[in-house]
Amino acid sequence: MTTDAQILSALRADATGASGAELATRLGISRAAVWARIEELRRVGYEIVAGPHFGYRLVSSPDALHADDLLARLGKTKVIGRDIRVFQETTSTNDIVEKLARDGVKEGAVVFAESQTRGRGRLGRVWMSPPGKGLWFSILLRPNLRPVETTQLTVASATALRRAIRDVTGLALDIKWPNDLLIGGKKVVGVLTEMSAEVDRVRHAILGIGVDVNLSATEFPPDLRKLATSLKVETGEPVSRPELAAAILRELDVDYARICSGKFPEVADEWEAGCATIGRNVSVQIGARKISGRAEALDDDGALLVRTEHGHLERIIGGDVTLEK
Repeated sequence: MTTDAQILSALRADATGASGAELATRLGISRAAVWARIEELRRVGYEIVAGPHFGYRLVSSPDALHADDLLARLGKTKVIGRDIRVFQETTSTNDIVEKLARDGVKEGAVVFAESQTRGRGRLGRVWMSPPGKGLWFSILLRPNLRPVETTQLTVASATALRRAIRDVTGLALDIKWPNDLLIGGKKVVGVLTEMSAEVDRVRHAILGIGVDVNLSATEFPPDLRKLATSLKVETGEPVSRPELAAAILRELDVDYARICSGKFPEVADEWEAGCATIGRNVSVQIGARKISGRAEALDDDGALLVRTEHGHLERIIGGDVTLEK
């Protein structure tokens, strides 16, 4: 953890404040060096007051994504979030993580961007990523899974995101297979899973996640206003993006650990309990082929099982799913 992250962590741990001497001892640096780091944190928007009786006290934090702040908020995780990088703008965070993967970076690295110029969703769709309005990020994973099992990662992402958003905002979300979270039938979160694999093993997987946090209704293009929403629209007030980001990474780390320890059935049970797809009539477009029927369950690998009108049970591992009314 960096010096700035340790300072922020210490100030958050004790709301009454911490003296410069205490921080210097804890960090193994001089009091002058502590003061210099405090000044830099103030410069980027952290309100830190100082007094002779309480030392330094953190009053407020900016609604901006800073790697040191996210590390301080996150605390210790097993895998996800041990390496956090933040860009002001990039084409797509998945592109950056793909390069990190090829360079041999350890799994658990997370890349955030305040905005993306070519953010993407599933099936080649564009993901709108305006500056400072959402959480646009990607995670590098190197799971011991077969390619056919990578749907487990998308399923685990959905359960983790649902818990984190509920805990921070109080909102109830529905999961739509395979990669959307909805509020009142409108999309608020999307997950794009990409991978590099051999025949029998995954070399690496990338979870690309987009959360519409603080967009107003008018900031969505007219053609999306009936289909998409944001946490701000649903709660009626802005949501702290750093707080939400840390909560999401913590929950993702929990569910990734469950996947890696062979507990996918446990994750799948939670997924089904929050899923708006199971038990509904659906149509699935897979290239030129369209499958219609009733979504019955997930299989052991996370694929969707659909019973067609002819009684056949179709195993769906990808496609564009529409919930029938």
